[in-house]
Amino acid sequence: MEVRDAQADVRSAYRGGFAGPLVSSLIWSAAAAAYEWASPGVGISILFLGGILIFPISTLVLKIPRSPAALPKGHPSNALAIQSAFTVPLGLLVAIALGSFQSDLFFPASLIIVGAHYLTFISLYGMWLYGALAGVLVAIGAASMFWLPGLRGLSGWIGALVLLTFALPLYLTYRASGAHVSEATAPSPA
Repeated sequence: MEVRDAQADVRSAYRGGFAGPLVSSLIWSAAAAAYEWASPGVGISILFLGGILIFPISTLVLKIPRSPAALPKGHPSNALAIQSAFTVPLGLLVAIALGSFQSDLFFPASLIIVGAHYLTFISLYGMWLYGALAGVLVAIGAASMFWLPGLRGLSGWIGALVLLTFALPLYLTYRASGAHVSEATAPSPA
């Protein structure tokens, strides 16, 4: 299979990947709210545990229109998708450790980890828009961690907003590719 064909399959199966950032934005909002109004520990727990649930919840979102929401078994992109998904919870362990010493560094570190994870999506989906998403998240995380400490308290909310903002262009890019048209005209499996 050609790389471009594999990328087209990934874009088609996951509708450009819009559901991940959409679900993530909700989890980041819940974590930021809990961090601010309950306790930093509750916010950190919500982001970590919610982060583990992003893929299954995103899959449910993709199944709402009763269409496939996964690559076929044996697809060459499955391994990269799984490896990429595991980088976030493992990376968040570092953010949790950092946040246990100085809680206001948790969200900036998490932004950098989540942003870096989206870099693999450039190859997985064949969409440079993921490079922009990665760059924005990493830049906000680094800026609030190193140069603009006043943003640290807002960085969870900012992360949620960035993820939500990118969900629509990701979906529109998928729609513009015409992949949804070929899905509608493809014969259904028997």
